[in-house]
Amino acid sequence: MGSRNIIIVFLLLCSSPLFAQFKLDVESGVVFGTNYNKVRIPNVGGTEVNLAEDLSIDPKIFYRIRGTYTFGKRHNISALYAPLSVKYNGGFGKDVNFNGLTYQSGQPLQVFYKFNSYRLTYRYDIVAKTRWRVGLGLTAKIRDADVRFKNESQDTHFDNIGFVPLVNFYASYKPSYRWSVILEGDALAAKQGRAEDVFAGLAYQINPKFSVKAGYRVVEGGADTDEVYNFNWINYASVGVLLTL
Repeated sequence: MGSRNIIIVFLLLCSSPLFAQFKLDVESGVVFGTNYNKVRIPNVGGTEVNLAEDLSIDPKIFYRIRGTYTFGKRHNISALYAPLSVKYNGGFGKDVNFNGLTYQSGQPLQVFYKFNSYRLTYRYDIVAKTRWRVGLGLTAKIRDADVRFKNESQDTHFDNIGFVPLVNFYASYKPSYRWSVILEGDALAAKQGRAEDVFAGLAYQINPKFSVKAGYRVVEGGADTDEVYNFNWINYASVGVLLTL
C-alpha cells in the first residue's frame, strides 16, 4: 500500500464516528435553593452574613452548554459555558458592613449573586466499554463572580475574576441499551478554598444521535482570601439533551 493510500485510510478512520465525534450537552432547569451562601466582604472588617438563612431566594431558571470532541475512543476535549445568577430579597436582623457601606438592620434589601463559569477540560477514559465508561482529567476554570447589595439609598458590588484548576471525573453505566446512569463533575480543594460541581442522574437514548437526561446538580465551595470570604452550596433540578453530531 502506497503512502497516499495510507494517508487516505488514516483520514477516513479519524473522520469516522468510531474514532472521532462531537457531542453537544445542553442543560437547563431550576435553581431551587441554597443550603448556605456565606459572604463577608471585605474579609477583614466586613460583616459575615448567610444569604440563604437571612434572606429569601427567588427560584431561577439556569442553563449550561458543553461541547465535547472525542477522538481515539478515549480522549475528550470539552468547553463549558455555565452562567449563574440568583437574587435574594429581605432584610438582615443586624447592621451589615458590606464593601465599605453599612446596611441598617431591618431595611428591605436585594442581593444579586453572580457566579459564571468558563471551563476547558481534557479527560482520558480509563475504561471505555459497552456498559462502563470511566474517565479522569483536568479542568481549567475561569470564575466570574459578583455580589451586589442594593436598597433604596445604597448600591454597591464586589466583583472577582480568577483562575481555578480542577480535577474532572466521569463515570457512566448502561444497564440496558437505552438507559445510562451518570456521575460527573469537577472538584478540587486547597488552602484558599474549594470547588465542587457535580451532576448525578439518568440519561435515556432515543436514537443513536439524541438522548435526554435528568438529575440533580450541586455547586459547592468558595474562597477565603485577603479580599473576600464566600462559601456557598447551590442546588439544581436539572434536565437536558445530549446530541451527537
